[in-house]
Amino acid sequence: MDAVRLIAATRGALARSEAPPDVLAEAWQAQALARTMAAHLAVSGPPELRHEALDLSEASGRGTLGTSLGPDGIRATRLTSVADPRASLIALGALLGEVGIALVGVACAVDGEADYWQCIEAIDTADDSRDRVLEMLRRLGGREVAGR
Repeated sequence: MDAVRLIAATRGALARSEAPPDVLAEAWQAQALARTMAAHLAVSGPPELRHEALDLSEASGRGTLGTSLGPDGIRATRLTSVADPRASLIALGALLGEVGIALVGVACAVDGEADYWQCIEAIDTADDSRDRVLEMLRRLGGREVAGR
């Protein structure tokens, strides 16, 4: 599946998530997608993005998965292409921004300290990944970045 379609599916799943564990699962799905897309771009993307793609892969791989990803497993394993790197990065940047916003809501609603810190770690990871996506777009000359 192309990156843009997979990102759209992930955005839809995030939008439908209401319970904190579901939002956390979608946050980790988004990070797995960022990591997989970065790996793809590092190998076969535009040469000017390869170094930043490695940085994105590292940033999006931080953290631990403390939640179930549901019956379909890791959605990112369905990624087969990044046909339009610029459009894919714009969509990924928007997704990571939405993930951060959703996680702030979860962090404010959780009861336990461990759950709170898991949210904070996920917010930090999403924000760092989004910063790296924005840098990749700058390298491509992308000016149409959602949310900034």
